Amino acid sequence: MIKKLVSICIIGTFFSGSAFAQEQETERYDRALAAGYKAQFICSGLWNGGKSLADIKADELTGIYERIADIVPTLTEEVDATHRQVRVRFAEDAPPRMAIWNRKTGCTGMPIGFIGPANDEAAVPREFFDEKIWPMGDEDAVAPVSFQSTAFETVAGHAFDPEYYGGKTSAVLVLQNGKIQTEKYKLGHDLHTAQRTWSVAKSIAGTLVGHSVQQQMVDINAPAQIAQWQTPGDPRAALTIDNLMRMTSGLVSDTAGNRTDPVYMGGASVTERATSWPLLYKPETRFRYANNDILLAVLATQAQHRDRKIKLGNYMPAEHDFDPFAFFQKLGMTRTYAETDWQDHYILSSQVWTTARDLGRMGMLYLNNGMWNGERLLPDNWRKYVSTPSGPQSESGKFGYGATFWLMNQSEGIPKDTFAGFGNRGQYLVIIPSLDLVIVRRGYDSAENRFDIEAFTKEIVAAID
Repeated sequence: MIKKLVSICIIGTFFSGSAFAQEQETERYDRALAAGYKAQFICSGLWNGGKSLADIKADELTGIYERIADIVPTLTEEVDATHRQVRVRFAEDAPPRMAIWNRKTGCTGMPIGFIGPANDEAAVPREFFDEKIWPMGDEDAVAPVSFQSTAFETVAGHAFDPEYYGGKTSAVLVLQNGKIQTEKYKLGHDLHTAQRTWSVAKSIAGTLVGHSVQQQMVDINAPAQIAQWQTPGDPRAALTIDNLMRMTSGLVSDTAGNRTDPVYMGGASVTERATSWPLLYKPETRFRYANNDILLAVLATQAQHRDRKIKLGNYMPAEHDFDPFAFFQKLGMTRTYAETDWQDHYILSSQVWTTARDLGRMGMLYLNNGMWNGERLLPDNWRKYVSTPSGPQSESGKFGYGATFWLMNQSEGIPKDTFAGFGNRGQYLVIIPSLDLVIVRRGYDSAENRFDIEAFTKEIVAAID
C-alpha cells in the first residue's frame, strides 16, 4: 500500500511538473508572439503608414487579439530609423524579435531567435508621384462641390460618430464618376496615411490573380501546383486556385477564420504553415473562410508563373513576373505595400498596408471593368467572376461570397451588383458598378464595437437620390 502511495505521488508530481513546464512554455511563446506583433506593427506603421509612434500605440496596438493584448504594452521597442528596423525583446535569454523594412514590400517579421547580419547601409525610401493628375497622382482628384457631394459629406461625417454606425473610424472616401466626392480623416491621419488592410488584402490578392490571368500566366481552373502536395496519392494536388479563392477547398485549419498567428506574429513562413493542413471535406461542398486558402492561392499563382516561364525558356519579360509592387505602380497606388514572410512569400491574406485613396484607385479599376489608362489589366469577365457566387456559401450572416470578395446583393436599399472587400478592425472597400460608386471606410474597431457597413452603404446610396 505504501509503495502504491509513493508511486501515485511520484506520478502526480511528474504530471504537475509537466503541466507547470507547459504553462511556462506557453507563456514564453505568447510573449514571443506579442513582441513580433509589436515589432511588425511599429515598423509598418512608421514606414508604410507614415504614422507617429504615439498614434501607432494608440490605434494599431490597442483593441488587438486577447492572447497578446495585455503583454504588448509591457514590452519595450527599439527603433532604428536610419536602417528602418524595429526590435522588441521578449526574454532575457533570447534575441529580440525583429522587423525590417524595405521599399518594395514594406516590413518583414523575422523568425523567433533570428540574429540578422549587420546592415550598415541606410534604408532607401520609396518614391511617390503625388504631383501627377488623379488617379495616377493627387492633382485634380476632388470633384467640384455639388448638392450630391454635400449630401455624401453629411453621411461621411456620421461615420465618425459611433452613435450612428459604431466602430472607431479613421477615414472615409466616396468616389463617383472618377472623382472624390467626399473625403474625411481622423485627427493625425490624412490622404497619405496608410493602414493595414487586414482581410481586404484577400480582395487585393484576387485582383493580382486576375492580372496574372490577363497576362496568360495562370489558369485558375487547373491544379494549383503547390509543391508540398505533389507526392503521388495526395488528394490536395487536385485543388484549384478557384477552389481556394472561393473558400471551398475543404481544407481543415486550427481555428474558425484561421488566424494564422505563427505566420502573422511568429515569423513562420507561408510554406511551413499554410501547406500542412489536410482535406476534411470534398472540395466545393463546404464554405470555410480561411486565411490559408488565400495564402495558398497566391503561392499557387507564383508557382504557375514560374512554371510558365520555364516552359517558354525564361523568355518572358520581367513584367510577367508575379510582382504586386509593379502592379500597384501601374494604378498609381504608390503607398501600397504587400508584405512577405522572411522567405519572400506574400502574406496576401492580411498584410497589405495602403491608403484610402489607393483602395479607391483599385475600386475604380473594377468600375472600369479592368481597364486602366488604355491598358487591360484584368480580364473583361473578371469583375463578374469575383462578384458571382459559385458553390457553397457562408451559413452565417447576410453576405454571400464570390471569389475573394463579399457580396452585398441581399441588402435592402443597396444595388444588387454591389461587392466588397471586408477586413478586420473595420476595413471596407465597397464597389457599386451600376452607380459608378466606390466607398472606402477605414477604422480601428474592436470586436465589441464594430462598424455597420451595410447601414452606412445604404445611407450613401440614399444620398444619391
